[in-house]
Amino acid sequence: MNRIVVDASALLAVLNQEAGAERLTPELLNAAASSTVNLAEVQGKLVDRGLSTDDAWEATLSPIREAVSFTPEHARLAGDLLKQTRPSGLSMGDRACLALGIALKAPVYTADRSWKNLKIGIRIHVIR
Repeated sequence: MNRIVVDASALLAVLNQEAGAERLTPELLNAAASSTVNLAEVQGKLVDRGLSTDDAWEATLSPIREAVSFTPEHARLAGDLLKQTRPSGLSMGDRACLALGIALKAPVYTADRSWKNLKIGIRIHVIR
């Protein structure tokens, strides 16, 4: 299977066993990559919930196969997406995820319904 990209909301859905998490099957997660920007967001939310920083980082990485460093190419792509995604209210972290999907030519998985109608040249799967 080719790689997929998961955003922070999808990772949190998996970690918290929320609705939609079942759509991210073990097979999909075995091919999953995530931007280090999104991983920082997930770890921060887990620390806010009371996990130690080490436990939060370990949990953050546990569902995915690959952590991908945010590169200058990703930064440029994320910046280029601002005008297209502003009407949907996407954050920098959201655009970092989409930039990774574009760079890898990989579908992106999210729990954020506001991504549903984006047309940016990659497939977007909304898990709930």
